[in-house]
Amino acid sequence: MTETDIRDIPALRDEDGGIRPRFLRAVEEAIGRDDIRGLRRLVRDLHEADLADVIELLDQDERVKLIEMLDRSFDVEALTELEEPVRDDLIEALPNRVIARAVRNLETDDAAWLLEDLNQKEKREILARVPKSERIAVERALHYEEDTAGRHMQTDFVAVPEHWTAGETIDYLRTEKDLPEEFFELYVVDPRYHTLGKVSTSRLLRSPREAKLSDIMEKFDAVFRVDDDIEDVARQFEHYNLVSAPVVDDSGRLIGSLSIDDIVDVLEEEAEEDMLSLAGVRDEEITHSVWETTRGRFVWLFINLGTAVLASWVISLFDATIQQMVALAVLMPIVASMGGNAGTQTMTVAVRALATHELGRVNMMRFINREVAVGLLNGLIFALIMGLFTWWWFGSDQLGLVIAMAMVVNLLAAALAGILIPLALDRIGADPALASTIFVTTVTDVVGFFAFLGLAAWWLGLG
Repeated sequence: MTETDIRDIPALRDEDGGIRPRFLRAVEEAIGRDDIRGLRRLVRDLHEADLADVIELLDQDERVKLIEMLDRSFDVEALTELEEPVRDDLIEALPNRVIARAVRNLETDDAAWLLEDLNQKEKREILARVPKSERIAVERALHYEEDTAGRHMQTDFVAVPEHWTAGETIDYLRTEKDLPEEFFELYVVDPRYHTLGKVSTSRLLRSPREAKLSDIMEKFDAVFRVDDDIEDVARQFEHYNLVSAPVVDDSGRLIGSLSIDDIVDVLEEEAEEDMLSLAGVRDEEITHSVWETTRGRFVWLFINLGTAVLASWVISLFDATIQQMVALAVLMPIVASMGGNAGTQTMTVAVRALATHELGRVNMMRFINREVAVGLLNGLIFALIMGLFTWWWFGSDQLGLVIAMAMVVNLLAAALAGILIPLALDRIGADPALASTIFVTTVTDVVGFFAFLGLAAWWLGLG
């Protein structure tokens, strides 16, 4: 790549927000030509999230070479923005010295996230290259379970004694060098490091110098323990609009802090997980290989095959009925499809309400009654629509009445299945987001076919 080419660096993103092919080609060409200077000029002003997007679009060999060519100019924060499959492949391929440099420069939770899937030998070799204080912090973070507050907390925070004044605290913040780069609140503690309250930096700066922290501090909206589930923590951050929150050990001693930027990632991950789970692809990433994607989808597709066979078996029970009136074969997918869509609507609302703890024993019956009422009302409305449509299409008021009754039955069944199945799965400890879809669809298909064909056989005297 020539000097002229470098000066004419292409724009990173197009009007839709995607990486421009021209920019990606420029990066690939710089890597292919070992043009270190050109590559550095291309990516030097990129945000770490943008750099991660570029890395994910490269081949595995190009990803490793890019990091090696950038060397110390590589922004290690980009590693934390990568999708998990790409991150894992890179960590395995990169030299330990590169990973150790990343650990030294990352926050504790991000460093632990990079190392969590490595074997113990590799972890020891990498951490041996890290200063002792940082090594201890990362090792302690790795000691906690992956989905706990302890794993996600920062060990860098500002704690001050309650007897200090605002002036003393400000002087301390100005002169102390070993402080976090960013902090929004100060934690007030007693001599045993138990949390007493918090003071926001804005309130501290607005307070008179002689004001004591004990007088201007506020009580905590929430204090978390190291073993608290991070999803529960995220919900409390959202509920109380928290900016940060302290984390304490079993003795109540302050040992860490959680900040909103870490919690936003948790909330986003949880929302994405729920959405993918409803389609049976919970752990799938766009960067997964063909084999990984196929393996992840196969299990639920296989289960779905079994439920589809069950629905087909129900149809086979009425083969004589269908032979006598071909219109039944034309109309029965409509009944099943309407039930499936109605059940999915109820199920989606129920699963989300369970995930956010909005649905519990207090309001469970009210929610069930509402969904049953909605199912009945929609059933009656669409029964009228389909009854009249069938009468017009096939010239049979009797057939119109049959499909109308089947529509009411199946939409009621869909409403009940859409709420009761997620509740039952949640009660036994299974993930309702992951398993509900197939079971709800099975119920609506089986009930829809059985109700429509059974009513036709009975009411029309077929079979």
